Amino acid sequence: MTPPVGVVLAREGGTYRVMVDGVERLAILRGKAKREADRAVAGDRVHFDPATLTEDVLGIEKVEPRTSLLERRIPDGRGTRPVAANVDQVVVVIAAADPPPIPQLLDRLLVVAEANDIPPLVVINKVDLAPATDILAHLAATGYDVLLTAAKRGEGLEALRNILSGKESVFTGPSGAGKSSLMNALEPGLGLRIGEVSAKLRRGTHTTVSAVMIPLAIGGYVVDTPGFSEVGMWAIERAHLDECFPEFRAVIGHCKFDDCTHRTEPACAVRGLVDAATVPRTRYDTYLTLFAELAELPEEWQ
Repeated sequence: MTPPVGVVLAREGGTYRVMVDGVERLAILRGKAKREADRAVAGDRVHFDPATLTEDVLGIEKVEPRTSLLERRIPDGRGTRPVAANVDQVVVVIAAADPPPIPQLLDRLLVVAEANDIPPLVVINKVDLAPATDILAHLAATGYDVLLTAAKRGEGLEALRNILSGKESVFTGPSGAGKSSLMNALEPGLGLRIGEVSAKLRRGTHTTVSAVMIPLAIGGYVVDTPGFSEVGMWAIERAHLDECFPEFRAVIGHCKFDDCTHRTEPACAVRGLVDAATVPRTRYDTYLTLFAELAELPEEWQ
């Protein structure tokens, strides 16, 4: 019989909640896994010591290689701390109205997803309140998948359900955009459950930046990651920020200067796209803002 593979749902101090064959169990690290510097985080696939399968607490003896990893900087020092592993997609939820969309906040979340090599999906909710014309125009050159939803009347929910099924998805977006409403429309009580689990986990000092994975009845998981906008932003090198804007990529390397920052240099191909209205100026303005922010961050060695 092949030993089961578990999925880490959350870490609570030295104990892990894991999903094994559809059942939530408790587990701890053992042997080599306990000595690894990169210990298990939410989303990790783990193998267990067969001798512990009948015990109340399973023993994790191996963590599978990760396909993706969200990290954040350690607040009071240098280096990184893993937050969530094996995330398949980042679902950025904004509202068409109430509150009105803020393009630069949306762009920031998309850049974080790009910097972590995780495909983003933009969900524009509350399209029953206002058309999404402006934000769709803002994103037109990016090539991102965009889904229009109205949680209250069920619009777009079946498409969103299919997109989430069988995948690990980080839900993020500004307060009031309707993330909980969408979750509850997809699976009643899901938004409430995420809030309850998150509050419980984050009371401890060891889990203040932990991610929490919530299984979906349709298959897959929703990953609740606190402070997603802070995850990965610091790790972007200014010289590579332009690569996090997909509409820039076709002309990167075609500027007059190899080290062009796309700000004031002459014969800049990126600015050429903006001047020709091929790329919205609002997206370029976000690039300039983030470039300035990255310039103020301390280097890793400082």
